[in-house]
Amino acid sequence: MSRTFLSAALVLMALVAPASAAERASREPVAPTASKDATLQLFKDVQKQVLGYPQFSIFDSVHIAIDNGAVELTGKVTMPYKRDDLEERIARVAGVRSVTNHIETLPVSQYDDDLRLRIARAIYSNANFWGYGSMVNPPIHVIVEHGRVTLEGVVNNNVDRMIARSIASSFSSIGPVTNALQTESEAKEELERL
Repeated sequence: MSRTFLSAALVLMALVAPASAAERASREPVAPTASKDATLQLFKDVQKQVLGYPQFSIFDSVHIAIDNGAVELTGKVTMPYKRDDLEERIARVAGVRSVTNHIETLPVSQYDDDLRLRIARAIYSNANFWGYGSMVNPPIHVIVEHGRVTLEGVVNNNVDRMIARSIASSFSSIGPVTNALQTESEAKEELERL
């Protein structure tokens, strides 16, 4: 049996026009019933449910993998109900056969809450990121777990990626920042590899 996987951070999708997804395909041939177009459309439909979820914020990160209609969710959210709500929303999407939910809930921590808010304010108040901040789904997500900071999403270019990292790193007591931001061109390259 063949497998086709699509996987991407949802924030990648917010900035890159039709869709951006990384494909991890096995060496086996793709089954005729699992066309690339149908899988990409299913990915877009699932993505729309996540991005349209009113509680999804810049402090959450959800990744999607699709294998012939079976959806696997990974990532981190700030509240346990988000994990459950997202699973329910995605299970209702036409073409989804099953949902495996591996989304983790970030630990409750006033320190982490304060840190993620301060970093997000610092990034989105910077003139370079005003345009990003005005989007319905701002593409730079700040994930904080036990004081460890990860930036995820898509930015226009490498300069923006470095500025965002620099801003986040300016909170010197937090230690190193994991910069998982991609540039728009890198996200488009992923799409072309489909």
